[in-house]
Amino acid sequence: MRTEDLVTAMVREMGPVRRLRPPLVRAALWLGFSVAVIAALVLYSGPRADLAERLARPWEAAQIALAALTAVLAAIAAFHLSLPDRSGRWALLPLPGFALWVASLGWGCVADFVRLGPGGLALGTSWGCLGFILGLSVPMGGAMLLALRHAAPIRPVPTMAAGTLSIAMLASVGLSITHHLDAAIMVLVWHAGAVLLAVAVGATAGGRALARQSALVQAEA
Repeated sequence: MRTEDLVTAMVREMGPVRRLRPPLVRAALWLGFSVAVIAALVLYSGPRADLAERLARPWEAAQIALAALTAVLAAIAAFHLSLPDRSGRWALLPLPGFALWVASLGWGCVADFVRLGPGGLALGTSWGCLGFILGLSVPMGGAMLLALRHAAPIRPVPTMAAGTLSIAMLASVGLSITHHLDAAIMVLVWHAGAVLLAVAVGATAGGRALARQSALVQAEA
């Protein structure tokens, strides 16, 4: 068969290719789904009794606002990183928000020390925080993988690291609204620790899953 005939036959058998929505639109759709999941959990569990009092403290309001901002920026970064024509520097987009979030936790530790003395830095255990954030990371991570199933497998680890960071930060917001933690040091250790653990797991396991999923989609195409 001549090359021209082969190309003509291949083109004749090909179906129309549906273009992906823009990254911002896809990120907004995924964020909307994730916020709905967390809102349902908050409604089921009920907000913490002292929520209004805690939000009156500047550092606690800043923690929630910065966590939400980081989640939005990380989701945008993930959907941009999934495209082959976008720069890998998109991975840097959520880092300033994450750094400010950690700084707000440190500010809360200092404020607790000034307000309560050394007792304000007493560290206890809260496995519920870890379980809440990691537990939410599983279904929301599945939705992220589904949303990124057509991603090119050129940078799966940074893509899923950014996506998991968004998931974990949204879970931290939900946790702050529902779960009672008095000391900022507890929030720093358990929230930040759970977020970092979720990102590490998501970047490795999720990155491999995304690479395999992308390969399967391309093989079927």
